[in-house]
Amino acid sequence: MLFAPRGKDETAPDYLARITAAGDTVTTPSGDGEMVWHIFGDGPPLMLVHGGYGGWAHWIRNIPVLAKHFRLLLPDLPGHGESAMPPEPISGRGLAAVVAEGLDRLLTPGSPCKIAGFSFGGIVSGCVAERMGDRVEQLVICGSNGLGLPRTHLSGFKHWRNVADPDELAAAHRTNLAILMFADPVNIDDLAVHIQSINTPNARIKSRLIAETDVLAAALPNITARLAGIWGERDSYAAAYMDTRRDLFQKIQPGCPFHVIAGAGHWVLYEAPDRFNATLLDVLGVRDA
Repeated sequence: MLFAPRGKDETAPDYLARITAAGDTVTTPSGDGEMVWHIFGDGPPLMLVHGGYGGWAHWIRNIPVLAKHFRLLLPDLPGHGESAMPPEPISGRGLAAVVAEGLDRLLTPGSPCKIAGFSFGGIVSGCVAERMGDRVEQLVICGSNGLGLPRTHLSGFKHWRNVADPDELAAAHRTNLAILMFADPVNIDDLAVHIQSINTPNARIKSRLIAETDVLAAALPNITARLAGIWGERDSYAAAYMDTRRDLFQKIQPGCPFHVIAGAGHWVLYEAPDRFNATLLDVLGVRDA
């Protein structure tokens, strides 16, 4: 079974390759090149958008469950992973224009979809939903910035560029994951380090500069999609400011779901996949998960 749990002796690269092989790979335009999409499952379409300095595999621990209920559309955002750079000038709405064009090509004409975006992917997703109007039924934001709200400023990251020694490089990625992505370093496994080691060298856009703006906050009041939020309780950026996120979402759409997953960090979908998957499916209206 391609979606079988990772075997005891299965390496992280082999597991990633097996999950990749379980889906289809298609491309849509991005600037002078192409944007790469990985597609899994059948059912109504759900686009899953990865975070900054990331790639589609940010969602690897969610794909096997979510693909039972949805046709999952996972892009490498323009300027990330295997996807080409977007047209200049680079902005949140500029990236969203490329993604929305690609999504429109992959959807049945006129059909709606749902979107979940993690971190920087939530910023792009909000701008996509703003652009596509009632084509987007639901928008779930997971741990995103771009809200013009207070956030913790992080430091202590290890330099990994030009590090030749494999053990030293893995240690640098593990340190950075502990600072930014995980609440508990014990949860950082070799697969997380492997994904980080693939994603970071292929990120050619300084997503942090966009995340420091209020572009998502500006887009959310203009969307027609039903809004929801999912954060990790110990999110590295938002743990001290969670109420400000909840209050903003409630102001935009009173009564919208806003879930905080106990003990999880910024990469909540990876660190607490069972609880995250159940929460997301509930938000999306799947009751028999």
